Amino acid sequence: MGKKNQPLQFDDDDDDEVVLFGTWSSSRCTRVEIALKQKGIPYRYVEVDLQNKGELFLSYNPVHKAVPVLVHNGKPIAESLIILEYIDEFWSDRGPKLLPEDPYQRAQVRFWSNFHDDKMIPATFKMVLTGGKEEEVEKAVKEFDELLTVFEQGIQRDLPAAFGPHRSDDGEAMGFLEIVVGINVCNYAAIEEAIAGMIDEAKHPAFASWVNAITEKPLMKELLPRHDQLVAKIKGMLASMP
Repeated sequence: MGKKNQPLQFDDDDDDEVVLFGTWSSSRCTRVEIALKQKGIPYRYVEVDLQNKGELFLSYNPVHKAVPVLVHNGKPIAESLIILEYIDEFWSDRGPKLLPEDPYQRAQVRFWSNFHDDKMIPATFKMVLTGGKEEEVEKAVKEFDELLTVFEQGIQRDLPAAFGPHRSDDGEAMGFLEIVVGINVCNYAAIEEAIAGMIDEAKHPAFASWVNAITEKPLMKELLPRHDQLVAKIKGMLASMP
Protein backbone atom coordinates (compact mmCIF):
# COMPACT_ATOMS: atom_id res chain seq x y z
CA MET A 1 0.00 0.00 0.00
CA GLY A 2 1.11 3.63 -0.28
CA LYS A 3 0.75 6.74 -2.32
CA LYS A 4 -0.59 6.33 -5.80
CA ASN A 5 0.62 9.63 -7.23
CA GLN A 6 3.79 11.57 -7.75
CA PRO A 7 3.96 15.16 -6.46
CA LEU A 8 4.90 18.04 -8.71
CA GLN A 9 8.59 18.71 -9.15
CA PHE A 10 10.17 21.76 -7.56
CA ASP A 11 11.10 24.62 -9.88
CA ASP A 12 14.65 25.90 -9.36
CA ASP A 13 13.26 29.45 -9.48
CA ASP A 14 10.59 28.77 -6.84
CA ASP A 15 11.56 30.06 -3.39
CA ASP A 16 8.79 28.12 -1.65
CA GLU A 17 9.44 24.73 -0.11
CA VAL A 18 6.23 22.84 0.57
CA VAL A 19 6.15 19.47 2.32
CA LEU A 20 2.98 17.52 3.11
CA PHE A 21 3.07 14.91 5.88
CA GLY A 22 0.19 12.48 5.46
CA THR A 23 -0.97 8.89 5.16
CA TRP A 24 -2.43 7.23 2.07
CA SER A 25 -5.79 6.25 3.54
CA SER A 26 -6.65 9.63 5.09
CA SER A 27 -9.20 11.68 3.16
CA ARG A 28 -8.09 14.73 5.15
CA CYS A 29 -4.60 14.36 3.70
CA THR A 30 -5.80 13.73 0.16
CA ARG A 31 -7.94 16.86 0.19
CA VAL A 32 -4.78 18.90 0.83
CA GLU A 33 -3.05 17.21 -2.11
CA ILE A 34 -5.98 18.08 -4.36
CA ALA A 35 -5.80 21.74 -3.35
CA LEU A 36 -2.04 21.88 -3.93
CA LYS A 37 -2.28 20.24 -7.35
CA GLN A 38 -5.27 22.33 -8.41
CA LYS A 39 -3.29 25.45 -7.52
CA GLY A 40 -0.21 24.12 -9.26
CA ILE A 41 1.93 24.26 -6.10
CA PRO A 42 5.03 22.01 -6.17
CA TYR A 43 5.30 19.92 -3.02
CA ARG A 44 7.04 16.93 -1.52
CA TYR A 45 4.98 14.20 0.12
CA VAL A 46 6.13 12.31 3.23
CA GLU A 47 4.17 9.18 4.23
CA VAL A 48 3.77 9.01 8.02
CA ASP A 49 3.77 5.68 9.82
CA LEU A 50 0.92 6.19 12.28
CA GLN A 51 2.33 3.48 14.56
CA ASN A 52 5.74 5.15 14.69
CA LYS A 53 5.33 8.84 13.88
CA GLY A 54 8.88 9.92 14.60
CA GLU A 55 10.30 12.96 16.35
CA LEU A 56 10.37 15.20 13.27
CA PHE A 57 6.66 14.80 12.55
CA LEU A 58 5.70 15.17 16.23
CA SER A 59 7.75 18.37 16.42
CA TYR A 60 5.57 19.80 13.64
CA ASN A 61 2.27 18.87 15.32
CA PRO A 62 2.90 18.41 19.05
CA VAL A 63 -0.72 19.21 20.01
CA HIS A 64 -2.86 16.76 18.01
CA LYS A 65 -0.02 14.56 16.70
CA ALA A 66 -2.19 13.89 13.64
CA VAL A 67 -1.93 14.11 9.87
CA PRO A 68 -2.07 16.11 7.72
CA VAL A 69 0.60 18.69 8.41
CA LEU A 70 1.75 21.13 5.74
CA VAL A 71 5.23 22.55 6.25
CA HIS A 72 5.77 25.73 4.23
CA ASN A 73 9.30 27.09 4.33
CA GLY A 74 9.88 25.35 7.64
CA LYS A 75 6.64 26.59 9.25
CA PRO A 76 4.02 23.89 10.05
CA ILE A 77 0.26 24.26 9.57
CA ALA A 78 -2.01 21.56 11.01
CA GLU A 79 -5.68 20.56 10.50
CA SER A 80 -6.88 20.02 6.94
CA LEU A 81 -9.56 22.73 6.77
CA ILE A 82 -7.10 25.30 8.10
CA ILE A 83 -4.50 24.10 5.60
CA LEU A 84 -6.97 24.48 2.71
CA GLU A 85 -7.67 28.08 3.72
CA TYR A 86 -3.96 28.78 4.06
CA ILE A 87 -3.30 27.44 0.56
CA ASP A 88 -6.15 29.53 -0.86
CA GLU A 89 -4.95 32.71 0.86
CA PHE A 90 -1.19 32.40 0.43
CA TRP A 91 -1.36 31.38 -3.22
CA SER A 92 -4.36 33.55 -4.05
CA ASP A 93 -2.81 34.48 -7.40
CA ARG A 94 -2.37 30.87 -8.50
CA GLY A 95 -5.12 28.67 -9.87
CA PRO A 96 -8.84 28.98 -9.15
CA LYS A 97 -10.03 30.18 -5.75
CA LEU A 98 -11.24 27.47 -3.39
CA LEU A 99 -13.54 29.73 -1.37
CA PRO A 100 -16.11 32.08 -2.94
CA GLU A 101 -15.53 35.83 -2.94
CA ASP A 102 -18.88 36.67 -1.34
CA PRO A 103 -18.45 36.85 2.48
CA TYR A 104 -21.83 35.25 3.23
CA GLN A 105 -21.27 32.33 0.86
CA ARG A 106 -17.75 31.93 2.23
CA ALA A 107 -19.14 31.72 5.76
CA GLN A 108 -21.70 29.11 4.71
CA VAL A 109 -19.04 26.98 2.99
CA ARG A 110 -16.99 27.08 6.19
CA PHE A 111 -20.03 26.19 8.31
CA TRP A 112 -21.06 23.16 6.26
CA SER A 113 -17.47 21.98 5.85
CA ASN A 114 -17.16 21.97 9.63
CA PHE A 115 -20.53 20.22 9.97
CA HIS A 116 -19.33 17.52 7.59
CA ASP A 117 -16.07 16.98 9.47
CA ASP A 118 -17.46 17.33 13.00
CA LYS A 119 -20.67 15.33 12.54
CA MET A 120 -20.71 13.20 9.39
CA ILE A 121 -17.18 11.80 9.43
CA PRO A 122 -17.45 10.62 13.08
CA ALA A 123 -20.77 8.96 12.17
CA THR A 124 -19.00 6.93 9.46
CA PHE A 125 -16.37 5.84 11.99
CA LYS A 126 -19.15 4.56 14.22
CA MET A 127 -20.11 2.10 11.49
CA VAL A 128 -16.61 0.64 11.54
CA LEU A 129 -16.56 0.55 15.33
CA THR A 130 -19.75 -1.55 15.37
CA GLY A 131 -17.60 -4.51 14.37
CA GLY A 132 -20.29 -5.43 11.85
CA LYS A 133 -22.90 -6.23 14.52
CA GLU A 134 -26.23 -5.94 12.72
CA GLU A 135 -28.23 -4.03 15.34
CA GLU A 136 -25.43 -1.53 15.95
CA VAL A 137 -24.83 -1.11 12.21
CA GLU A 138 -28.52 -0.27 11.66
CA LYS A 139 -28.36 2.33 14.42
CA ALA A 140 -25.20 3.87 12.97
CA VAL A 141 -26.65 3.95 9.44
CA LYS A 142 -29.79 5.69 10.76
CA GLU A 143 -27.68 8.31 12.55
CA PHE A 144 -25.65 8.99 9.40
CA ASP A 145 -28.80 9.26 7.28
CA GLU A 146 -30.27 11.85 9.66
CA LEU A 147 -27.07 13.90 9.47
CA LEU A 148 -27.01 13.60 5.68
CA THR A 149 -30.58 14.92 5.54
CA VAL A 150 -29.57 17.97 7.57
CA PHE A 151 -26.53 18.51 5.33
CA GLU A 152 -28.44 18.11 2.07
CA GLN A 153 -31.25 20.44 3.12
CA GLY A 154 -28.76 22.95 4.48
CA ILE A 155 -26.80 23.11 1.23
CA GLN A 156 -29.98 23.48 -0.78
CA ARG A 157 -31.07 26.34 1.48
CA ASP A 158 -27.79 28.18 2.11
CA LEU A 159 -25.83 27.42 -1.07
CA PRO A 160 -28.51 26.74 -3.68
CA ALA A 161 -26.46 27.30 -6.83
CA ALA A 162 -26.04 23.90 -8.49
CA PHE A 163 -26.32 22.22 -5.07
CA GLY A 164 -22.99 23.43 -3.99
CA PRO A 165 -20.57 25.99 -2.80
CA HIS A 166 -18.14 27.79 -5.02
CA ARG A 167 -18.16 26.60 -8.64
CA SER A 168 -15.31 27.88 -10.80
CA ASP A 169 -15.71 28.84 -14.44
CA ASP A 170 -13.13 26.11 -14.97
CA GLY A 171 -15.33 23.04 -15.19
CA GLU A 172 -12.55 20.76 -14.02
CA ALA A 173 -11.79 22.79 -10.88
CA MET A 174 -13.30 22.10 -7.47
CA GLY A 175 -14.33 24.48 -4.74
CA PHE A 176 -13.64 24.15 -1.02
CA LEU A 177 -16.72 22.13 -0.08
CA GLU A 178 -16.47 19.92 -3.15
CA ILE A 179 -12.94 18.94 -2.10
CA VAL A 180 -13.87 18.44 1.55
CA VAL A 181 -16.89 16.23 0.90
CA GLY A 182 -15.99 14.65 -2.43
CA ILE A 183 -12.83 12.98 -1.21
CA ASN A 184 -14.83 11.10 1.43
CA VAL A 185 -17.01 9.40 -1.16
CA CYS A 186 -14.35 6.71 -1.51
CA ASN A 187 -14.69 5.99 2.22
CA TYR A 188 -18.46 5.75 1.89
CA ALA A 189 -18.17 3.27 -0.97
CA ALA A 190 -15.63 1.16 0.92
CA ILE A 191 -17.80 1.07 4.05
CA GLU A 192 -20.82 0.09 1.95
CA GLU A 193 -18.93 -2.91 0.55
CA ALA A 194 -17.30 -3.92 3.83
CA ILE A 195 -20.20 -3.31 6.23
CA ALA A 196 -23.49 -1.85 5.02
CA GLY A 197 -25.13 0.62 2.66
CA MET A 198 -24.83 4.23 3.75
CA ILE A 199 -26.38 6.50 1.14
CA ASP A 200 -29.87 5.93 -0.21
CA GLU A 201 -29.65 7.68 -3.59
CA ALA A 202 -33.43 7.62 -4.00
CA LYS A 203 -33.82 9.45 -0.69
CA HIS A 204 -30.92 11.85 -1.28
CA PRO A 205 -30.87 12.46 -5.05
CA ALA A 206 -29.35 15.95 -4.87
CA PHE A 207 -26.43 14.83 -2.71
CA ALA A 208 -25.88 11.66 -4.73
CA SER A 209 -25.87 13.53 -8.04
CA TRP A 210 -23.48 16.14 -6.65
CA VAL A 211 -20.90 13.74 -5.26
CA ASN A 212 -21.09 11.46 -8.31
CA ALA A 213 -20.23 14.47 -10.48
CA ILE A 214 -17.34 15.37 -8.17
CA THR A 215 -15.82 11.91 -8.44
CA GLU A 216 -15.64 12.36 -12.22
CA LYS A 217 -13.27 15.32 -11.85
CA PRO A 218 -9.80 14.43 -13.21
CA LEU A 219 -7.93 15.31 -10.00
CA MET A 220 -10.38 13.35 -7.90
CA LYS A 221 -9.95 10.31 -10.12
CA GLU A 222 -6.18 10.66 -9.89
CA LEU A 223 -5.95 11.04 -6.12
CA LEU A 224 -8.75 8.94 -4.66
CA PRO A 225 -7.27 5.98 -2.75
CA ARG A 226 -7.81 2.60 -4.36
CA HIS A 227 -11.18 1.15 -3.44
CA ASP A 228 -9.86 -2.37 -2.87
CA GLN A 229 -7.18 -1.13 -0.49
CA LEU A 230 -9.71 0.81 1.57
CA VAL A 231 -12.08 -2.17 1.73
CA ALA A 232 -9.20 -4.39 2.86
CA LYS A 233 -8.21 -1.87 5.51
CA ILE A 234 -11.76 -1.68 6.90
CA LYS A 235 -12.19 -5.46 6.87
CA GLY A 236 -8.87 -5.76 8.69
CA MET A 237 -10.08 -3.35 11.35
CA LEU A 238 -13.30 -5.37 11.73
CA ALA A 239 -11.38 -8.63 12.04
CA SER A 240 -9.23 -7.20 14.81
CA MET A 241 -12.24 -6.27 16.95
CA PRO A 242 -13.49 -8.60 19.71
